[in-house]
Amino acid sequence: MTDVERFYADHRDGVFRYLRRIVGAPEAARDLTQEVFLRVSRAGVPEAPEQGRRAWVFKIARNLALNHVRNGHRRPVSVELGEIVVPATQELGVAMRAAIEALPALDRDIFLLREMTGLRYEEIASACDVSLEAVRSRLHQARQSLRTSLGASLDVRAQRGVRCSTAGPKPRE
Repeated sequence: MTDVERFYADHRDGVFRYLRRIVGAPEAARDLTQEVFLRVSRAGVPEAPEQGRRAWVFKIARNLALNHVRNGHRRPVSVELGEIVVPATQELGVAMRAAIEALPALDRDIFLLREMTGLRYEEIASACDVSLEAVRSRLHQARQSLRTSLGASLDVRAQRGVRCSTAGPKPRE
């Protein structure tokens, strides 16, 4: 197995998950993931510690995602539940996606790089071209914003009468 093949095997799932969250469509995320590793194969895996290589590949992924979004290809999160009964976990998932979507772009990237891919703060700083202090601050702000948004979102849904059930949808009679 070559360095590029090993690198691909080690990082493709994390890159795909990150891109899926950013672009909103699995097909586009797959295409962008392929483009990331096409660029990696052209450039070759750098001779650097693993931390530096992870930051490097996610910087490529982030730049491609930013270009994709900038070109208007992002599919916005738009779900109206109305009076439908949905499992509580589905309701939370919808609220979480909407709250992440509402974050400022850099805060969202930092949050997703940390929580979805497990990058260390130093790797995120390198991938996003920001300082370590900025990563800490923006991650804290993103988490605070998500707590606030999720609390408010779930409260509003409860007030509108959207019922949640842990048993799943009830059969129609």
